[in-house]
Amino acid sequence: MPSRRTPKLLNERPVPPVPPTLPSKDLQVFENLAPERDYVIRFDVPEFTCLCPLTGQPDFAHFQIEIVPDRLCVETKSLKLYFWSFRNEGAFHERVTNTIASDLVRAIAPRFLRIHADWYVRGGIRTYVTVEHRKKGWKPAPRVDLAGLG
Repeated sequence: MPSRRTPKLLNERPVPPVPPTLPSKDLQVFENLAPERDYVIRFDVPEFTCLCPLTGQPDFAHFQIEIVPDRLCVETKSLKLYFWSFRNEGAFHERVTNTIASDLVRAIAPRFLRIHADWYVRGGIRTYVTVEHRKKGWKPAPRVDLAGLG
């Protein structure tokens, strides 16, 4: 009868153990490498969870984040761990969405930030919460419509 062992790769090297990753409220940042121009960073977070503060039942949401950075950008892995940190917290939809916006503004002071949270149905009601922040004095460049240039 043939062996059911996984064959060992010829060039396989021992992999050092990876330390466990834990949820964290610590948003890591790095310098914006193109601060001379406005550009948009979009994050899509389709698997957000927290707890209903009244029932303790899980709440699920899909977050979409748009950021026009100024001097700093948020590091993606720390953003993932930050979102994970809400998993066992009870919070109302509006509070969670506004807390995330405030924490990002505090961490990176963006020119513009928009967070759209689509909270899945709970009690027969679906909730949408959109939060925006604009840096004082910042105005976006006029929109360029290229559709007519064919």
